[in-house]
Amino acid sequence: QVQLVESGGGLVQAGGSLRLSCAASGRTFTNYIVGWFRQAPGKEREFVAGITRDGRTDYADSVRGRFTISRDNAKNTMYLEMSSLKSEDTAVYYCAASALPYISARMTNYGYWGQGTQVTVSS
Repeated sequence: QVQLVESGGGLVQAGGSLRLSCAASGRTFTNYIVGWFRQAPGKEREFVAGITRDGRTDYADSVRGRFTISRDNAKNTMYLEMSSLKSEDTAVYYCAASALPYISARMTNYGYWGQGTQVTVSS
């Protein structure tokens, strides 16, 4: 079992920045690929970014160049640095962990989820 807890959400103006954190506990953090998903009101949950055990990353086209995912294996923590935020980035952001050996954009490939943190971008 892996327990994931997100933090760092909040209200920010368009063009601003925000940093999300995801703290993991339970099984060895480095055993998992971890990623961020988000769900806006009335929309399906979508992949945002993922990072492998050794730091390789992948991003959704909508956030590439604006968001940066990273992880600190010593602290069992993952981060999402978000900049140049837009109103369409407003959503609940979830961190998730996958036992697969590659980054997947499919929700069903992630077996562990946090409870989410709200990010609201005002225009």
